[in-house]
Amino acid sequence: MKKDIHPEYQEVVFQDGSSDFKFITRSTMKPTDTITMEDGKTYPLVKIEVSSASHPFYTGKNMFIDTAGRVEKFRTRYAKKEQNSANKE
Repeated sequence: MKKDIHPEYQEVVFQDGSSDFKFITRSTMKPTDTITMEDGKTYPLVKIEVSSASHPFYTGKNMFIDTAGRVEKFRTRYAKKEQNSANKE
């Protein structure tokens, strides 16, 4: 391998913000935060939004998403456009 062209490959902790699940792996990411794990070592910390501990596919739990508000908003906007085109005719 050529020297000085590869990024540093180090141990990093990834922490899921929604479930507080943490795991150590190796990565080339350069986070600014650090965390001390149970083994007493300090590792760089990368905060993530979704992991296998919180993703619905792996947990089997469906997350409720408020689509009714978005659908109603679309319908009112579409109805206004229909009224405007009917008034022009």
